[in-house]
Amino acid sequence: MARAFFALLALLGLAMAQPSQIPVWGFRVVNTFPHDPTAFTQGLIYHNGFLYEGTGLFGQSSIRKVELETGRVLQRHALAPRYFGEGITLFQNRFFQLTWRNQEGFIYDMNLNPVGSFTYQTEGWGLTHDGQRLIMSDGSAQLFFLNPRTLRPERTLTVRAGGQPVQRINELEFIQGRIWANVWMTHRIAIINPQSGSVEAWLDLTGLALLAQARNRNPDAVLNGIAYDAQNNRLFVTGKLWPFLFEIEVVRNP
Repeated sequence: MARAFFALLALLGLAMAQPSQIPVWGFRVVNTFPHDPTAFTQGLIYHNGFLYEGTGLFGQSSIRKVELETGRVLQRHALAPRYFGEGITLFQNRFFQLTWRNQEGFIYDMNLNPVGSFTYQTEGWGLTHDGQRLIMSDGSAQLFFLNPRTLRPERTLTVRAGGQPVQRINELEFIQGRIWANVWMTHRIAIINPQSGSVEAWLDLTGLALLAQARNRNPDAVLNGIAYDAQNNRLFVTGKLWPFLFEIEVVRNP
């Protein structure tokens, strides 16, 4: 049964990748892990064998440490009910977490204890870093490169595909020199050149999204969550309220 399940997802991943001016990549499922189906996933990180996840919704937002193999929440810090949690990243042994419309972010130590806060002038959506600066999205086509000391924007970048701005840039992950971004309410991840802002490829995860939608009819249960294990070259994806987290292999020439 498991083999047939993976084969079906592989076929869906390859079939949904159609030729276009911008390459569209497919995928193969390598592993499937449990994921908390009540977690409104807004940010995802892999670090030292564990997942760290930022979740949203008023009164339910948190940052948490999660056991990959079981999906069990090992540690959790809840945000005050007035905050709607958004993207997270880990930079220089500090976790950073955005909130949606409060224009306020939080900083935590490695045990998820609060150690500071910061402000910004836009909405907060996704967050990652390139080793030098934090990179933030706000739901538009703009990316903001933040000075890690002052947490103020040093540079903005417009994400474009075929010359057109790509709106609703959401959760972010920096992978092998490129920014990978969920595009809210789509089944695709944009692979973005951090110098030009051009989308160099799309990763089409329609097969995974259809599977999740079959399990959860909630229209908010969309693709959102990218984590990368650089040491072992593993890529993990999930979605809001999804019961599964997937380790996938990208197929660049489906």
